[in-house]
Amino acid sequence: MDSVLDIARWQFGITTVYHFLFVPLTIGLTALIAVMETIWLRTKNPEWLRLTKFFGKLFLINFAIGVVTGIVQEFQFGMNWSDYSRFVGDVFGAPLAVEALLAFFLESTFLGLWIFGWDKLPRGLHAACMWLVHIGTLFSAWFILAANSWMQHPVGYRYSAVNGRAQLVDFWAVMFNKVQLVTFPHVITAAYMTAGSFIVGVCAWLYVSKKHEQDKALYHKGLRLGAWVMLAAGVLVAVTGDAQGKIMTEVQPMKMAAAEGLYDTESSNAGFSIFTIGTPDGQSEKFAIKIPGLLSFLATGSTSGEVQGINQLREKYQQEFGQDPGARYYDPSGNYSPVIPVTYWSFRYMIGFGFLAALFGALILFLTRKGRAPTSKWFARMAIWTPIAMTLGNAFGWIFTEMGRQPWIVFGLMTTSNGVSPGVSALEAWISVITLTLLYAVLAVVEIGLILRFAKRGADPFQEPPDPSRDSDDEDRPLAFAY
Repeated sequence: MDSVLDIARWQFGITTVYHFLFVPLTIGLTALIAVMETIWLRTKNPEWLRLTKFFGKLFLINFAIGVVTGIVQEFQFGMNWSDYSRFVGDVFGAPLAVEALLAFFLESTFLGLWIFGWDKLPRGLHAACMWLVHIGTLFSAWFILAANSWMQHPVGYRYSAVNGRAQLVDFWAVMFNKVQLVTFPHVITAAYMTAGSFIVGVCAWLYVSKKHEQDKALYHKGLRLGAWVMLAAGVLVAVTGDAQGKIMTEVQPMKMAAAEGLYDTESSNAGFSIFTIGTPDGQSEKFAIKIPGLLSFLATGSTSGEVQGINQLREKYQQEFGQDPGARYYDPSGNYSPVIPVTYWSFRYMIGFGFLAALFGALILFLTRKGRAPTSKWFARMAIWTPIAMTLGNAFGWIFTEMGRQPWIVFGLMTTSNGVSPGVSALEAWISVITLTLLYAVLAVVEIGLILRFAKRGADPFQEPPDPSRDSDDEDRPLAFAY
């Protein structure tokens, strides 16, 4: 790995996957913490307030680290991908600016009110603050995914040959891109599933702990809530993923072919392989165990649907894009296809880990039904592995989404090799990737250490927060930091 392109891709891959470990958990936890506080307001059950504050602490740790790692993503566009930034800047400027000015400020403002407003805001308004934080995370996800969806399926633009840039001509076409309309619900439901799995893992750990024997009923509630969210969100993840697969086949047929390792077009009854062995250069299939018709159904909705193969699509792209080595859409390798083993296995790991997490959620619901209190070690281990499985599923899903688009950085318009910064040397690229990787390793230690430290403590004893709507004797009392 001595080329600037390879180093830059590794750096972006490392930092992006690392950042995406925090994003789904942040989105999902804002919703579930808001649900917990709302339940407390409705039922007056102190256990729900304790859970709200307990997971509020863990959320704030995750949110802080997520913000820090997210800032690096923007810097990378100027560091290693200046030609790409110049090409897409007119299109990306609007959604990313709105995300920063609207969504992030909405999140940070109301999160601050939620943190400091326990003894100053009326209880209903305080709970509404977390709901608004969640809405802010949804807005943020929408605008960022709209930008990414444009890379998958460019719409609402025109190419200016004068300055060599894509220019935005239809903002709403970008916002409601067909890829965006299926990607957003898939990512958000996966975020809910991730948050549910996190609550399940933490509550199960404390549930079986002898140190927290007196709070079993409290953590039983958390277990049940997290498991129900996992199961419901898991169904929605499967439904939205199915819809996303069909749109992906329509706009990026090579990605679907690479996900299956399908080298030659099958006109009907294309099988989905559980396991495939191909040649080392990724040019052909040697052995596969397949489920007949499943790939056709995933790609087209019918077992008799046609699925185009890698070889035929490669020939098509070579004819369409392979003539001019100086063009922004020229692939020097001439393959116009991603690394097949990476897309093949990341697709299966995404599905497999997601399914495993959903299965764990269903088993936990069954084992804790009607107040049952399982305490066996395998139950605790299963519950603790649930968020790990979900996190791996998210990571492999993101790897598949980005690697499956290769060699395109913007599908059909610019290849990744043409987006790298021309003025960056290999030494400079190595320095940045090593520095950021080490920095992220330190942040990982900090994140895990803080999460474990505060999770082991468990929920704080119940303390009735003041209700400013009923007690107005001290109107000038300053906001108090709740944690």
